[in-house]
Amino acid sequence: MSISLLCVSLLAFLVITLALIIFVIRFKNNVMYGYTTDPENILYRAIRAHGNATEYVPIIALLIYILGTMQISSWVWWCMILITAFRYMTAAGILIPKTMAKPNPFRLIGTLGTYITGFGLCAALLLKALNT
Repeated sequence: MSISLLCVSLLAFLVITLALIIFVIRFKNNVMYGYTTDPENILYRAIRAHGNATEYVPIIALLIYILGTMQISSWVWWCMILITAFRYMTAAGILIPKTMAKPNPFRLIGTLGTYITGFGLCAALLLKALNT
């Protein structure tokens, strides 16, 4: 099994699923364009979850894909797995609570975990580039 391809596919699935959630909410509520910025509004939360994912997933997927083509240490594989989980955790932390206005442990852990493991992936690729 290719961990890197599995992670990339799961990240792509996350972005597409979040887009589908927005479509369903818009269809159910007959809202074809625009949205309110009320942190309790489900459409707003879904749009923010999707927007947040689309801000991070492309570069994360690229890092994972490139690193997956190389001989890498086990800690890099763990970074790939964890950053994928953290991205799902962040989306859940935006969508599940009733409001985005209050702190949420899922969102906090997902975000901090994304930063830590993201820097790990960047460092791994930089080390590979310098050692080549």
